[in-house]
Amino acid sequence: MTVTPLPLQTEFLFRLSLSAGAPHMATAPDARGGELRVIPVTAGRFEGPRLRGELVPGTTADWLRVEPDGTAHMDVRLVLRTDAGKTFYMHYSGIRTGAPEVLARLNRGEAVDPADYYFRIAVRFETGDPELAWLNRVLAVGIGQRPPGGPVYDIYAIR
Repeated sequence: MTVTPLPLQTEFLFRLSLSAGAPHMATAPDARGGELRVIPVTAGRFEGPRLRGELVPGTTADWLRVEPDGTAHMDVRLVLRTDAGKTFYMHYSGIRTGAPEVLARLNRGEAVDPADYYFRIAVRFETGDPELAWLNRVLAVGIGQRPPGGPVYDIYAIR
């Protein structure tokens, strides 16, 4: 029996731009599993066709595990508030990897073409707000880039 793959359909939700503070080193670079950095996310804004607003300050951090080759595994939890005052929680995990020289440039804060590295995230949402309840039933993915000002993600719902 031949099984035909089902098409993957997405819907653009929003672009999320974040600013990060100085990392707190939780483990050393040679630690089991790589270096663990806890990085506060200090500000952010999201904008899309159905959702727009800002990061709720003081609610967010990135637990970033960095392998010796520079590959980064992120675990980020944040609270977002829409311009209408509605809040929702967003959790994402992801990976950023590429050639060693590209990752070294990113780590130095240089501008690097996003086509030169792989940066993807898997996203879940939670909210108690009735108007945003549809987010509780969405799996989403994001494509990231790391300009010098902080990470930027284009977030898509999987339909």
